[in-house]
Amino acid sequence: MFEFCEDPSTLDSLRWFSCYLTNGVHMQFYGSFIKVLALLAITAPVALAFGFAGAMAARSRVAPVAWFGKGYIAIVRGVPDIAFFLFFVIALDQAFEYIRHRVLCPDWTDPIRQGSDFLVCQQAKLPLGSSPEWVHETYGFFLAVITFSIVFGAFAANVLYGGMRAVPRAQMETAEAYGMTRRQTFWRIVVPQMWVYALPGLSNLWMVLIKATPLLFLLGIEDIVYWARELGSTKTARFSDYPHGDWRMWYFLGLLVFYLAMTRVSEVVLERLMVRLTHGQATTGGEAQRKAVAA
Repeated sequence: MFEFCEDPSTLDSLRWFSCYLTNGVHMQFYGSFIKVLALLAITAPVALAFGFAGAMAARSRVAPVAWFGKGYIAIVRGVPDIAFFLFFVIALDQAFEYIRHRVLCPDWTDPIRQGSDFLVCQQAKLPLGSSPEWVHETYGFFLAVITFSIVFGAFAANVLYGGMRAVPRAQMETAEAYGMTRRQTFWRIVVPQMWVYALPGLSNLWMVLIKATPLLFLLGIEDIVYWARELGSTKTARFSDYPHGDWRMWYFLGLLVFYLAMTRVSEVVLERLMVRLTHGQATTGGEAQRKAVAA
C-alpha cells in the first residue's frame, strides 16, 4: 500500500507492521468482517419471517398446517446446528442443481445418482465452472443465509408461538365482543402485544446467532475465523514476504474483542427496544415504568 513496502526486509518494526497490516491479504481479512455483518443483517429479518410463518402455522386450526409448523420447529430444534448446516447446504445445492438439470438437460439418460456421486450436466452446475470467483462466493453466501435462516427461524418460531399464547385471553375475548373477526383480533391484538413477551427470547436468539457466525468457516466461506487462522499461522504461502511466528492467539484475541463489542452493542439496543415496547403495557416492565414515573 505504501511506497516503502517494496522491500519488506529493509523495514524497521513500525514500517514493517504498517506494510503487513495494509497489504492485499489483510484487506480481504478486513472485508470478511463486513461479510459477517452482512450475514447478520440479512439473516435476522429472514429468520424472523421464517419464525413468524412457522408460529402462525403451528397455531393454525387446519390440522395438516399445524402439524407442519410444529414439525418444523421440533425437527430443526432437535438436530445439532453443525450437523444441520453441513447436511442442508449440500442438500440445498443438490436440489437446485437437480431442478436445473431436469429443465436444461431433458435428454440426459444416465442416472444422476451413481453410487455416492451426484452427476448432472455441465449446464446445470451451480455456479458454472466458468463463472468468476465472486459468483462462487456469492452463491456460497446465499446458501449460508438460507441455512442460517431456516435453523434460527425454527427457534424464532418457538419463541413467537409462546409470545402469541402469552397474550391474555381476556383481551381477545373483549375484541371478539366488540365485533372483531378472528383475523382482526390476531393482527390488531395478538401481534402488537406478542413482541413484549417474545423479545427476551428473541434477544437471546440474536446473541446465539452472533456467536454462530463462525460456522461460516465450516461451510467453506472465507470468513473472519478462516482468515485469522490463515494469517496467524507460522507457515503460510499468503505471507511469503512477511514471515512471522505463530500469531494465531493475537488474531483470535481480535475476534474475541469484536464479538464482545457486538454483543455489548446488541444488549444496549435490545434493552432500549424492550423499554419502548413495554411502555404502557400491563406487564412487569410496564408496571415498573409507571412506578418510576410516579416516584
